[in-house]
Amino acid sequence: MGFFSFFSKEKKQTLDQGLEKTKSSIFGKLAKTIAGKSRIDDAVLDDLEEILVSSDVGVETTLKIIERIESRVAKDKYLGTSELNGMLKEEIAALLSENENPELKDFDFPKQDLPYVIMVVGVNGVGKTTTIGKLAYQFKAAGKKVVLGASDTFRAAAVEQLKIWSERVGVSIVQQGMGADPASVAFDTLRSAVAQNADVVIIDTAGRLHNKVNLMNELGKIKRVMQKVVEGAPNEILLVLDASTGQNAIEQARQFTAATEVNALALTKLDGTAKGGVVIGISDQFKIPVKYIGLGEKMEDLQVFNRTEYVSSLFSE
Repeated sequence: MGFFSFFSKEKKQTLDQGLEKTKSSIFGKLAKTIAGKSRIDDAVLDDLEEILVSSDVGVETTLKIIERIESRVAKDKYLGTSELNGMLKEEIAALLSENENPELKDFDFPKQDLPYVIMVVGVNGVGKTTTIGKLAYQFKAAGKKVVLGASDTFRAAAVEQLKIWSERVGVSIVQQGMGADPASVAFDTLRSAVAQNADVVIIDTAGRLHNKVNLMNELGKIKRVMQKVVEGAPNEILLVLDASTGQNAIEQARQFTAATEVNALALTKLDGTAKGGVVIGISDQFKIPVKYIGLGEKMEDLQVFNRTEYVSSLFSE
């Protein structure tokens, strides 16, 4: 059994608190919409559509949810507004189930002889370096040997920030300083990790502007160089997004997934926003698993995303 192999009471409480603003926004508005109404009519569905879009579920995903509810109402004429919450919960759960890989139960990864390599990407300000530090903490707590690579060499403070996290968590770091070749840092990091028999490597990259294709191409160079040390690296390209930016997070996801092979997402700052619906929209639109969610400042507040618990918390009383 892994270190985080069950959804503890403390984690559930953190999730409930983190989604409170989103829940209040969605269901406070929904309660007003259906007040005094017994039937789910076009007006109710129009209001529900507006509520979901304003919670940053996204237009495409919202329309999909509305169409499914419309279909259910058309088949069962006895469905009333009292059943609306239940239907909404079921359809959101179904969407997340359709668009996710099998759920992780803890901070783990497939067993392999060489280190498991995670390359972390995302624009500045989304909480990328903090997420790396929290990931390192969780992996170490789960008994893994972790090495960090400071390949964000474009920002003066980036290397220093990652170094501080490495010291705080107690894991190794490979760095060359500001202005160094990011691919060279990644190469040295993997060589060091192999020599140390490390379990996981987390490579930081520059917080690239998502509309600058030439900068995004640098990610391809880092990947090619890493593969000279560990075949198939990186195992995971983790895109970090700030949930509080709503539709901007979706646009960043669109740009990054077009430029590199993102296969996992981390959504930060869910606790500080009413836009938690972005989790649903991103899962549906990009068919990439939301793997981690950030729900606070503490290192323990980064959680493996559990869609069952997310939906349960979102619809809890």
